[in-house]
Amino acid sequence: MHIAEGVLAPAVLAAGAVITLCGTGLGLRKMDTEKIVLTGIFSALFFLASLIHIPVGVSSAHLIGSGILGIFLGYTAFPAILVALTLQAVFFQYGGITVLGVNTATMASSAVLAWYLFRFGRFLSLPLSLVSFLTGTAGVFFAALLTALALAFSEEGFVASACALLLAHVPIMIAEGVIASFTITFIARVRPEILPKKNV
Repeated sequence: MHIAEGVLAPAVLAAGAVITLCGTGLGLRKMDTEKIVLTGIFSALFFLASLIHIPVGVSSAHLIGSGILGIFLGYTAFPAILVALTLQAVFFQYGGITVLGVNTATMASSAVLAWYLFRFGRFLSLPLSLVSFLTGTAGVFFAALLTALALAFSEEGFVASACALLLAHVPIMIAEGVIASFTITFIARVRPEILPKKNV
């Protein structure tokens, strides 16, 4: 869901840069030594999952993994995603340097929102498989919605592209929900201690 260079309005680029700067700073403060390895693993996962692109107007559709990433990292998703997107922009020209702030803000913010959703679902003692499915789906939905808003706020002509972007990600939302459900329930059986606790 990389937005290309030269598409967004300066105000949107500035807002994205500020959000990314603040989010990355907060994420680094919350990254203790035990979380460094996990952050690196999920940064690599995000890097690989989003390499296969299907063009959608001025953006693209692909697997994201922001739901699963958010479950384990929370605000640490900001530095993890920033590193992955920077490498993609430099080596593969996905997105770009000027839109790095917005692309990071949309992806990482969706991961943080998914983190809150997962914790709330656990607090309500909903079935883990259901909470995981909803979190995986919501991670993609939030990312698509925030990317669509960034396009819509840049130019009225991008509203159609923003709507197409949301629709194109519906199958990906479902797929990532299923992946998250299987992944989290499996981890709950073999390594339950690494999952977030039942609190908000």
